[in-house]
This record gives sequence, C-alpha cells and structure tokens, in this order.
Amino acid sequence: MHEAADIGGETGRSLIYVHGGNFKPGAEDLMDINVAAMSAGLQRDFPEQINAFHTLDKRFSYYGDLSNGFLAGTSRHYDESLDIGDLRNALLKLKSIDRKKQFGVNRYDRLPGKTALREFAADVIAPILGSLGLSRVLIAAVAKDLAEYWNDKSDFGVRVRERVRQSVCETLDRNDRVLLVSHGTGCIVAYDVLWQLSHDAEFAEHYAQYKIDTWLTLGSPLGDSMVRRRILGAREKGRSKYPTNIVSWHNVSAEDDYYCHDNTLADDFRLMLKQRQISSVRDYRVYNHAIRYGKSDPHSSIGYLIHPRVAQVIADWLTAAASGPMPKSTL
Repeated sequence: MHEAADIGGETGRSLIYVHGGNFKPGAEDLMDINVAAMSAGLQRDFPEQINAFHTLDKRFSYYGDLSNGFLAGTSRHYDESLDIGDLRNALLKLKSIDRKKQFGVNRYDRLPGKTALREFAADVIAPILGSLGLSRVLIAAVAKDLAEYWNDKSDFGVRVRERVRQSVCETLDRNDRVLLVSHGTGCIVAYDVLWQLSHDAEFAEHYAQYKIDTWLTLGSPLGDSMVRRRILGAREKGRSKYPTNIVSWHNVSAEDDYYCHDNTLADDFRLMLKQRQISSVRDYRVYNHAIRYGKSDPHSSIGYLIHPRVAQVIADWLTAAASGPMPKSTL
C-alpha cells in the first residue's frame, strides 16, 4: 500500500484531500477517482476553471492502509479490485448527469435501494441516539475504525493524525493558498490536526501563524454532540477550544447520510465566529446521487465531490486563490 499520493502542479495553490473511514483502495487509485469526480463537476458547471484545477498541486492525506490493517483484524472481508471497479462504475453514472439542476430530489427519489427504513434511521433514529448520548454506540457499530481512532490504548489515532498532519504541514511550509477537503471520518482527523497546529506546543510555535484558506467538509459527523466531546480541545476554554487557522469553512451534508445526521455546523461552532477565530461557517444540504453496489449511497465521497455545490465552492476558491498566497497571521 502507498502512504501518500500526489498530483503535482504549479506552486502557490494546493488542494489537500483527507478521505473517510472504512476499507479503502490504494492511495493512487483512490486519489485518481476522487480527483476525476471533482474534475467532472467543474467541467460540467465551471469549464472555464478546469485548467486552473488541473494545474493545482494536489496532495492526498492517505491512511487507508492503517484502516485496512485494523479492519482486516475484525474479520471483515474486502475485495479491493471489486471496490475500485464499483467506484469507477458509480463515477460513470454520476458523470452522465450533465446538468446541475438534475441533482435535485426528484432524481434522488428514483435511485435504487432507497428504503423508508434507511431514511428513518438517518432522519429519526440517529438524532434520537445522539440526544440520548448513545450515538457512540451507533458510530462504533457502523465505523469500527473511528472507534479505534478514539481508543486510548491504541496508537491508531496518533498514526492517522501523523499522516494527515504531514501533508498539511508540508503544504503550509510552502506558504501556499490551501483548499482542504475532508470526507466523513476524515473531517474529525482534519479538525484534530488543525487544532494541534493551532495549540499543541509541539507544533503551534511554527504552524499557528499559517492559515487554511478554505476548509470543505463533506458528510461530516462534527455536528454530533458525542463527536464534539471527543475532538481535541473539547475540554479547553476560550480561544484554546477551537482551531485558529481556518479562514472559511463550508460544510456540505447529504439527505439521508446518517454519518452527518446533525447536518449543521454553524450553530455548533458559532463561538469561533464570536471569538473571531474564523471568518465564516456555512452549511449546505444536498442530495447525493451515488449508487454503490446497486444501491443508493448518500455518504459516498464521489457523490459529494461531483455535486454542483462542491463544484461551486472549488470554483470560488480557484478564483480567489488566483490572487496569490495567503498572508500569514498577524495575531
């Protein structure tokens, strides 16, 4: 397995992608598919930005080999070649949706495999468990690697954060304008790394001065109250509680994605705005049209990455980033 994948481009602007949990193909295959999804969304809605996207420096914070190694020990089976093939088939179907207005509810409701039970679980059961403090049980059942990430007796979380932190730090060292994109569990890891770079004595002395231009979270569980109690800085007060290195935060949540059953983050992290630690936090609700293994998969990364809302955020960032590097913090 590869530990990282990079698609080189011009200096000065960088996209960092942090994937989610569960079994994952190798870094190069997964990076290729995810970049193809983003590229297809831009080509569909903002073709004038496609050349700028292709020339970006793209870096993949890959820890799939760590997740795969842990999950293999839980007796779960994974067929990597089949998964790559199904991802590519799913992407082909998504690319056939050639107009952004077709990503609405009417087409979504006709996807195969959608059931009232699944919608009920996403819309009712998960929020109830969260309000009862039982969402940890739900997450541990559907995301065993996330439960291991929080296992204090394991070094799994330390190793995962190290992978992501290395990608972010290498990019910040170049003083690039950075678009950080994270999906699912990767949003938790990315948040923890951003907090470390802001406040952990081992890293903050050098990296607290830098800013992430735009953070785009997809299918993020950070709205869950149990998750917020486990992220780094949760027990801190004032400015030490949150990362101080994000300029703009865009959060995209899909209908029926149980992973982000609490689909708004602006309310949960509003103190960052009050304390002037961030410029904006915006939430968007979308429909994820991905079909995996013959069924609707509202949490699919490629379904998010090709979506018109994500294409809009990327295009807006490309336009802004063309003006040059972000200034270092003056605080």
